[in-house]
Amino acid sequence: MMDAELLGILCCPETHQSLKLAESSVVENLNQQIRDGQLHNRGGQAVKERIDGGLVRADGQFLYPIRQDIPIMLIDEAIPLAS
Repeated sequence: MMDAELLGILCCPETHQSLKLAESSVVENLNQQIRDGQLHNRGGQAVKERIDGGLVRADGQFLYPIRQDIPIMLIDEAIPLAS
């Protein structure tokens, strides 16, 4: 689980917007897309490793994945949420 203090200081590395923890239904949906081979990150690479959670940018456009309790805060690793 993400430490509340850490979550309070993290922000989007691109826009500096605040981040919030993704709801479990969003994470489940993304993991299903990963299993189906249908999910690509912002850099255009297929996402092959399931995520344990995510941090959603305030505008809801991107999710930064969390794996093994570590947020992956790289712009190209962000997962687009808007269709």
